[in-house]
Amino acid sequence: MNIRKFQPEDAQELADVIAETLRTTNIKDYSPEKIEDDIKNNLNAEKLIERSRWTNFYVVCDESRIIGCGAIGPYWGSEDESSLFTIFVLPGYQGRGIGRMIIETLEQDEYFLRAKRIEIPASITAVEFYRKMGYDFKNGIAEIDDEQLYRLEKFR
Repeated sequence: MNIRKFQPEDAQELADVIAETLRTTNIKDYSPEKIEDDIKNNLNAEKLIERSRWTNFYVVCDESRIIGCGAIGPYWGSEDESSLFTIFVLPGYQGRGIGRMIIETLEQDEYFLRAKRIEIPASITAVEFYRKMGYDFKNGIAEIDDEQLYRLEKFR
């Protein structure tokens, strides 16, 4: 496995990886309608390219096949806060330490190193994974928000 920066030509393959992950893994926590809406409106190839313009976006590859991703960028323009985004691992590769590899890569990135606080909008599906990685509920609020996400944070 290797991890590298996202390239615009990765967008469609990565969008397919994310769609498969949502439809296979996240379906236990979200409705098919929510998942399809996210795929269509937020996680398509065009949106991934757009996200790569303002984040440091990484892909994980097994030889030439993309199997996961993660991004880190500024938190609403803040100079001392950052946020993690778009962290996915293809279902057949989950449980092999790839998610940990993604988080560790993001935590070595310049956006992480400059930040005093890092936030992550966590899916219901992934919240316990992020908690194991040292992120905790923002302001102690352990409830999902209007976007059906938990807000987690870590202080440095």
